[in-house]
Amino acid sequence: MKTTTRIRMLDDARLLPLAERLRPAGDPVETLARVAWSVLVEPGDGTAGALVDAHGAPQALEIALQDAGLLTPGIVTPAALADARTRWHPRAHAQAVMEAMTSCLDVGGHLMLPGDTGWPAGLQDLGPHAPLVLWARGDLTSFTAGPAVAMVGARAASPYGESVAADIAGDLAGACAVVVSGGAYGIDGASHRAALGVGGVTVAFLAGGVDRAYPVGHHQLFERIRKGGLVVSEVPCGGAPTKWRFLQRNRLIAAASLATVVVEAGWRSGTLNTAGHAAALGRPIGAVPGPVTSAASAGCHRLLREFDAICVTNAQEVRELWDDRALDAPSQPRVDPERVRLLDAMSMRTPRDAGDLARRCGLSVDRVRSLLGLLALDGVVVQTPEGWRRIG
Repeated sequence: MKTTTRIRMLDDARLLPLAERLRPAGDPVETLARVAWSVLVEPGDGTAGALVDAHGAPQALEIALQDAGLLTPGIVTPAALADARTRWHPRAHAQAVMEAMTSCLDVGGHLMLPGDTGWPAGLQDLGPHAPLVLWARGDLTSFTAGPAVAMVGARAASPYGESVAADIAGDLAGACAVVVSGGAYGIDGASHRAALGVGGVTVAFLAGGVDRAYPVGHHQLFERIRKGGLVVSEVPCGGAPTKWRFLQRNRLIAAASLATVVVEAGWRSGTLNTAGHAAALGRPIGAVPGPVTSAASAGCHRLLREFDAICVTNAQEVRELWDDRALDAPSQPRVDPERVRLLDAMSMRTPRDAGDLARRCGLSVDRVRSLLGLLALDGVVVQTPEGWRRIG
């Protein structure tokens, strides 16, 4: 597909009506441009965010796919834009945009854009890494129902952890707080169910499209959440949850909430990633203590010892966090996000060439080849006559 054809999607007679149906009160061109961006980029793409902030979504799309000469100096460097364009171009197809919108309409979904009623204001604290659009199912005004608090923790939670999470989430939701979590097994699920059980509002941020239930075992829970809150994602419909997208999803949970509460987490639990995002944003962190002999609570104890989290044991202590903005937690150890994205796209059984991997992970082919060389040196991947595959 030619670049000019890609740009003309903003005037496509098939696409604009779909954008109008997904967001009836909004500008269809702006809506369509942001949907296109959602299809083009991986969550948290700072180059895309900087372009959209500076030029607006429609013109930024033109800069990205056709005319770099429109770029305002100082927004992003020409080298950064050139690198980003190699990531974006393989995904720039009107058909992919149409399929994402059609899938959303098929499941009764909607779109939310910054500035819309119900858009979580805290997301703007992410700066250029803020989501460009949110795909949603449920009540779009859920975030206006009260102060939002994130409840997160281990998937393989103990009965103790699930019980404490349910008690705190139920009490918070009963007092008109919005319980935010990630829809996973364990602490997430217990928190969502407790909020629904008292007739409260709860929001689930997903790492994949809102048209698919992940985990599948929570299909009925997501149906209940849609009736008593909101299921939301920055990944377009049809998008698969990947490790990278889970990590980026966590930043939304932290940013959309006034405080983050970790109920149960292992020493290296992914839940600590959410706490790290909260700390980076200056959001208070609460940690529920557990038995000192319990590996399931080691992450909470680590937060209390190393990250200046506040010990919380009930809903009232959680509410006290909202007035505490003095936390200055140290940074989490950095993991190369591009390495994570590439490994997510690879299989241990099916070899794939660099071009296929580039399309799957949203990186340029040259960058993929470079990373594959480094990963091969680390003994993580191997090249076969058929392509590259993971070995660890």
